[in-house]
Amino acid sequence: METMELIFVMFLTGLLLGFIGAGGSGFMIAILTVIFSYPIHIAMGTALAAMTFTTLSGTVSQIRERNTDIKSGLIVGITGGIAAWFGTRVAFSIPESTMAWFTAGMLTLSSVALFIKLVLASDQYVQLDKKTIRYWICAIGVGVVTGFLSGTFGIGSTPFIQVGLMVLLGLSTRMAAGTSMFIILPIAAAGGAGYFWSGSLDIQLLFTVLIGTMIGSYIGAKFTKRAPQKLLKTGMIVTPIAAACLLVF
Repeated sequence: METMELIFVMFLTGLLLGFIGAGGSGFMIAILTVIFSYPIHIAMGTALAAMTFTTLSGTVSQIRERNTDIKSGLIVGITGGIAAWFGTRVAFSIPESTMAWFTAGMLTLSSVALFIKLVLASDQYVQLDKKTIRYWICAIGVGVVTGFLSGTFGIGSTPFIQVGLMVLLGLSTRMAAGTSMFIILPIAAAGGAGYFWSGSLDIQLLFTVLIGTMIGSYIGAKFTKRAPQKLLKTGMIVTPIAAACLLVF
């Protein structure tokens, strides 16, 4: 019975994450630890690995909807994946009793960053010339920082990725949402591999989570391009803060 409940909850989670262009590892960690009582390091490893497959279906949908900047996604994603692997080495030096607070703090910070950019800042974006050195430095920098945060705290770092894509690379809100899913693929894969290597990945739990989230993510991504900008922005901001509250309360 618990398995069916988990699949249903993850399906609803996938709908939301596919819509806002998020991998949702932090949201999954909150659900697995608080609602289903899994140890946080197991939840972190399982959530990151699940993101690899969840974002795969969502990314295919986003690419078909032409919401993805392929070149930026490749550069940020590859450097982020390398940084995520090293981040997992740091994660196990943090006690489980404090990891939930660190993860919640990062989710809250990401929500604040998105709020500042999406609500208080201008909607006008100047996209960087992809042939310049500045573009490569910014793209690699976004990958290194977000990848390390993802591996260390078990989160997908989607808000940080989206802010980096908009502020530093000049992508629009919709392009940032779609490209972020593409970027999360290698980051989640590398992070999940790091947790698997350390014995913090529950394969059976992973398959259960995937059944719900992959279907939900693919369907949710269909609504990204059709949704009003205000609704998309609200979803981006509210989702990480909701996960943070669930983790600590």
